[in-house]
Amino acid sequence: MPNISLRQELKGKFIQELTHSEKLFFLKKARESITVKGYQVSEDLFHYCYFLTLRERFRRINSFDDAGYLRLLLVEGTRDTENAARLYEEKLEKKKLSTPEADSCRFMEYLSEQQ
Repeated sequence: MPNISLRQELKGKFIQELTHSEKLFFLKKARESITVKGYQVSEDLFHYCYFLTLRERFRRINSFDDAGYLRLLLVEGTRDTENAARLYEEKLEKKKLSTPEADSCRFMEYLSEQQ
């Protein structure tokens, strides 16, 4: 296992709750966050990418023909996930690195390993 401080239940959440395409989206956002933005590998990074993935899930749901409450849930859910992602992004910005850590690439490998 790589030297990553990530609780096992978060890896389980990644494996069990996300679809294949959502996992790819998550990993893409994680790679961009580490290499481009300089964010540290941490549970905050996991949560940031997780909420970005949930926001993308909400965007893909088509609510034009559905009842009013589904539209309300989509709007509220999208807003809540955007707020959560913003909160974690602010936390990550405070700990930003100038260059990625040596183990940062192993973060994606660790999440992708099946149990």
